[in-house]
Amino acid sequence: MSAVDQSRGDNAVPSRELAPGYVVPRLIKGGWQLAGGHGTVDRAQAIADMVAFAEAGITAFDCADIYTGVEELIGAFLRGWHERYGAAAPAIRVHTKCVPDRDALATLTRADVERLIDRSLTRLGVDALDLVQFHWWNFDVPGWLETAGHLAELQRAGKIRQLGVTNFDTPRLRVLLDAGIPIVSHQVQCSLLDRRALGAMATLCAERGVGLLTYGALAGGFFHERWLGAPEPQAPLENRSLMKYKLIIDEFGGWAAFQQLLHTLRGIADAHHTTIGAVALRAVLDEPAVTSVIVGARHADHLPATLAALSLEFTAAERAALHSVVAAAPGPRGDVYDLERDMTGVHAGIMRYNLNTA
Repeated sequence: MSAVDQSRGDNAVPSRELAPGYVVPRLIKGGWQLAGGHGTVDRAQAIADMVAFAEAGITAFDCADIYTGVEELIGAFLRGWHERYGAAAPAIRVHTKCVPDRDALATLTRADVERLIDRSLTRLGVDALDLVQFHWWNFDVPGWLETAGHLAELQRAGKIRQLGVTNFDTPRLRVLLDAGIPIVSHQVQCSLLDRRALGAMATLCAERGVGLLTYGALAGGFFHERWLGAPEPQAPLENRSLMKYKLIIDEFGGWAAFQQLLHTLRGIADAHHTTIGAVALRAVLDEPAVTSVIVGARHADHLPATLAALSLEFTAAERAALHSVVAAAPGPRGDVYDLERDMTGVHAGIMRYNLNTA
């Protein structure tokens, strides 16, 4: 994996090589907020927004087989994109996931895995999936290594181009790599609030040539001016993103600590005539281990502020200010996804574990 930003010609969005010959933009459009739990989705508007992102140079899209309706939406976008530009259409990367249901893990077969992959191929309307990111809900249930092997077989068969994982812990990712599973990427949560992926996981990935594709840089919208000085929100919150990231704020140190971070971000944003979100996004892009950042903006209205992060450069004093606030936070601690995987904890309470069956 190359850590050097590459030019994209007329494109304003730099890129990096994730695997030999496989280049991705440093910003990727996320699809989770187009799935259930985030409000009504206007299909035509969602596709128009995808066009706007792609035309701005954000030419990679992230989705999952469990993001209800999102693979189909991206498939419709791809058809329109090729009709619009024909043979001259800029290449679009679509990264999806293979997330077998938690209740099905104990009995999962190779045929089950192939059915999931074939369904994603059909929904997206493509001959091969650019990148499949594998997730396993419960490591106490055996079969995750074998399932990764099935995906590698499907890659050799031509149904998958690149293979990644999402939300694995460090020991299990090392096992996959030692077993020869050709993992090129790991999708993990990473933000100024959540640094868990930047410890042992980042070290392993750097050693083994695995790129980090990160989500959560904007904390589901909490890194925004509207939350600066606002009272602490109480449940029920507006959508699943806010529910999820409010729990991360609690782990970070609570609402007062978050307000201190927002004030620091606002000061930096003012100095650069930009937004809190752009500063939060730039902070993650600047992490050496991070290949690309997945931005979960639902609407193209957020595109200018998102792109503004690309041209932002912090001073040494600004970096020190951010480090000081983040270093003082008590959490979250532990390995990647440890909190979310704990079925006795509050983070697991917002998960939906069996969406493929549904």
